[in-house]
Amino acid sequence: MARHFVGLYLLIVVTLAIVSWGQDRLLQASSNPDAAEEKPTAAVMAVLADRLHAVPSDSWKSVIAGIAGRTGVDMEIFAASEIAGRGTWERLNRGENAYMQSSAGDSWVLKRIDADHVLALRSPEPPGQRSPLEWGLTILFYAAIALVLMFWIWPLTRDLRVLEKAAAQYGNRNWRFAAVIKPHSQIYPLAETFRRMAARIDGLIASHKDMSNAVSHEIKTPLSRMQFEIELAQHAGSVAAISSSLANIKTDIDAIDGLVKATLGYAILERADLSLNLSEHNFTRLIPAMVESVKNTTRPDITVTAKVQPDADHVVCDVHLFETVLKNLLYNASRYAASQIRVTFTSREGLNELSVEDDGPGIPEGERSRVFQSFVQLDPSAGKKVGYGLGLAIVKRAIEWHGGEVHISHSALGGALVCANWPVAPSGTR
Repeated sequence: MARHFVGLYLLIVVTLAIVSWGQDRLLQASSNPDAAEEKPTAAVMAVLADRLHAVPSDSWKSVIAGIAGRTGVDMEIFAASEIAGRGTWERLNRGENAYMQSSAGDSWVLKRIDADHVLALRSPEPPGQRSPLEWGLTILFYAAIALVLMFWIWPLTRDLRVLEKAAAQYGNRNWRFAAVIKPHSQIYPLAETFRRMAARIDGLIASHKDMSNAVSHEIKTPLSRMQFEIELAQHAGSVAAISSSLANIKTDIDAIDGLVKATLGYAILERADLSLNLSEHNFTRLIPAMVESVKNTTRPDITVTAKVQPDADHVVCDVHLFETVLKNLLYNASRYAASQIRVTFTSREGLNELSVEDDGPGIPEGERSRVFQSFVQLDPSAGKKVGYGLGLAIVKRAIEWHGGEVHISHSALGGALVCANWPVAPSGTR
């Protein structure tokens, strides 16, 4: 916005300079008296000059004062040093009459008497009155400025109306921000900000809708099983049967509890006021410790290796979110890996990069962006659903809060390669 203000300011300054210069030239060109009007004045000045040349220079002022008293016409003798203006002196040196405007607004006709004196006769033109040409040029001057401002402001006003209409339609739950603002428009950055805001709101609405649908669907199944187990327990004929029903109910409660925790964890990352607890951490120790912790809770037939850059001992991040990211990536890889998972961390060119790859079937290229959506699972193993489809969605949002991004590609091991990168010095806000 400051750039547009400076542009408008410079435009006004240049316009004023050009129009003022043009008006001055026109006024100068039109200010030369007409020859018919100049002749009587020139004759009077010539007669007065001859009269003064006929008497000593000491008595010039008294002679001029006497003539002024008898005729009522103001005239004076000025010293040559009192006359300023290069153009005025050029005319006086050529023997011509020159014209001068005093600070009081009076017009004077000047005639050079000798090298040191100048005769000045007050012009008969009434002071303080503008000619029609001057009035016309003044009006043209301000009209030109207004025209330039109109040409500058009109596209701005037009684009603002488009932006206002699009914002009003979006506010009426149209959920489409259809403002066509060209890149060279003064409000293009503002329109892009609105567009990003609208996309963010659309994403939040879609995410919350998916979350509500998924939670209601996921809770319905364990609740039905719990009702069934309660019915069995009520008609059970032995303590063992009751204990079995209670154990099944506890399993369903744990499933609901896990769903709620996962959903709340994802919902926290969707909040607009989330702030990161950024600090430096030694990844040469932290990542191997996290990998070892996850290995103890995953399939024993999988080999998990970690390779960390040797000087990664001052990495800035929110360690709680980073632990969530790494664990979710490892749990997700362990579901599909055949026998091997590899974790790598490097820091170069201003970016931290964490990659987790496996030797499983991989993720089809057309599905790689969809797996980051909430409650999305691809091909559950043997028809059995594992987890809630929030792991990669949480990873994506956590890395985005660090100012980074996540993408999926093909691993050299044969499976999927999930790579998360973020700036070495994250801002702590998204």
